[in-house]
Amino acid sequence: MVRLTDLPKSEREHLVSKNQPPLGPPAWVHLSKPISDLRIALITTAGLHFRDDPAFEFSDATFRPISGDEDANNLIMSHSSVNFDKSGFAEDVNLVFPIDRFRELQAAGEIGTLADTHYSFMGAGLQPEFYEASAVQVAGMLKKDQVDAVFLTPV
Repeated sequence: MVRLTDLPKSEREHLVSKNQPPLGPPAWVHLSKPISDLRIALITTAGLHFRDDPAFEFSDATFRPISGDEDANNLIMSHSSVNFDKSGFAEDVNLVFPIDRFRELQAAGEIGTLADTHYSFMGAGLQPEFYEASAVQVAGMLKKDQVDAVFLTPV
């Protein structure tokens, strides 16, 4: 782990600017049906996309759809930080986007179905409020896809 004092001034100031108060108590939602009947989508902040998709910029509040039919091993990562080691992702995409594990859960009947489309954001670049428009857009697409629950992998 890098010490804050060891970072370049611009990186240090960027990280310190993100010191936010806690979000407050979690908003628990009671399931209306068993987990084995849920339709689930994955969302990651790992900056994942397919090679033909535009790469994420450092301060990028947009998202990239990830088709559930595609081979996740073809995903690449735009996420970059002096504090982030990509070697785990390079070895197994499931560390940041556990699609294969969820496919196994679906095959075993532990969950219902997987969404047609999953989503990736670039994490760590901006304050949360900058993501609001994209988050609202993704929420609408999740609703249209009849997704019941989302599994978030913050990177």
